[in-house]
Amino acid sequence: MRAIHKIRTQASRRYRRHLRVRRKVGGSPERPRLVVFRSSKHIYVQVVDDTRGVTLVGAADSSEGIEVEGKGKTAKSFALGRLIAVKAKAKGITKVVFDRGGYQYHGRVKAVADGARKGGLEF
Repeated sequence: MRAIHKIRTQASRRYRRHLRVRRKVGGSPERPRLVVFRSSKHIYVQVVDDTRGVTLVGAADSSEGIEVEGKGKTAKSFALGRLIAVKAKAKGITKVVFDRGGYQYHGRVKAVADGARKGGLEF
């Protein structure tokens, strides 16, 4: 028997939430968008200018120069937030708009935001 409704995967649900967030959140040259992507093992962060469609700064939890205090993925995420703040400030970016990427603002996503704030970025 044929299914009437298309099966929604977890990834497709997150993508729909991400599109819903993106309708409200956009990056400009004055305030670029800080985007978070979270996989099961790693976490990636980019600072994007949406008017030009350019990634200004990017980093991952496996990038060089990351200084992790503590252990676990949340500690790595916090350190990644601090690293992206340092890289963004080097490029002259001090204010950003946070894009949680369809993820719940909790755990590793919140740790990235807290690390970026501690590094000196304004949301």
